[in-house]
Amino acid sequence: MKKDFKYLINYLLGSLALLFIVAPIINMYFAADLDKIFSTARDSEVRNSIFFTLLISFLSTIVFALFSIPLAYLISKSKSWLKTILLGLVNIPIVIPHSAAGIALLGLVSRENPVGKFASSIGLNFVDSPLGIAIAMAYVSVPFLIISAYTGFKEIPEDLELASRNLGATRWQTFLNISIPLSGRSILAGIILMFSRGISEFGAVIMLAYFPTVTPVLIYKKFTTHGLEFAQPIALIFITICLLIFVVYYLFGIIGKNKS
Repeated sequence: MKKDFKYLINYLLGSLALLFIVAPIINMYFAADLDKIFSTARDSEVRNSIFFTLLISFLSTIVFALFSIPLAYLISKSKSWLKTILLGLVNIPIVIPHSAAGIALLGLVSRENPVGKFASSIGLNFVDSPLGIAIAMAYVSVPFLIISAYTGFKEIPEDLELASRNLGATRWQTFLNISIPLSGRSILAGIILMFSRGISEFGAVIMLAYFPTVTPVLIYKKFTTHGLEFAQPIALIFITICLLIFVVYYLFGIIGKNKS
C-alpha cells in the first residue's frame, strides 16, 4: 500500500512537471484565431523570415558538422586527462547566457578586431549579415552535435576498428567506413538537434544581426512594436514548425531505440 502511494506521488509530481511544459503551448493553440493564423501565414515578411531562418540554420549545421564530427571522434578516442577538459570546453556555449555569447562573438568579429578587419579585407562581413547569423546559430547549437556524435563513437566496440586497421585500412578509412556508419544514428540525432537549436536562437543572433531578420527576432520585433496580438500568430506558426521537426526526430527512432 505504501509502495502504491509513493508511485501515486511520483505520478502527480511528474504530471505537474509535464503540465508546466505543455500548458503554454496547448493554450496558444486553443486561443488561436484561425483567420489571423492564415493571414499571417500569407504575409511575405513572415514567410521570407521563416524560410531564411531554416535555410541559414541548415547551412550552418552542415558546414560546422564537417569540423564537429571529427572533433567528437577524437575526444571519444582520447585516453588522456585532456578529455575531460575538452568536454567541458565543448559545453561552454550551453552554460553561458546566449546574449553574452553574442557579445563575445561580436567582440571577436567586429571590424575593430583583427579577425573582423581580416574578414573585411577579403570581402566578408559578420555584422548584420547572414554570415554573422550563421555563426551565432552554430556557436550556441554545435555542442548538441558534438556530444551526440561523441556518445555514438563511444559505443563502437574497439575490436571492430582494430580489425579494420589490421586488415590494412588507414585511420581515415576506418573513420569513414566503420566509425561513421556505426554511429550514424547518433550523428543524425545531433545534426537534427543542432539544426533545431539554431532556428530557435535569439540572444546571440540579435547581438550580431538585427537584419536580416530571423523568425525569433521577428517575433520579438512584432511584440515590441504591435503587441501580443501580432506576435502570437507568428510564434504559433514557428512553434508548429519546430514541433514537426521534433516529431520527425522521434519517427526516425533516433531517441530511445537501439541500433539494429
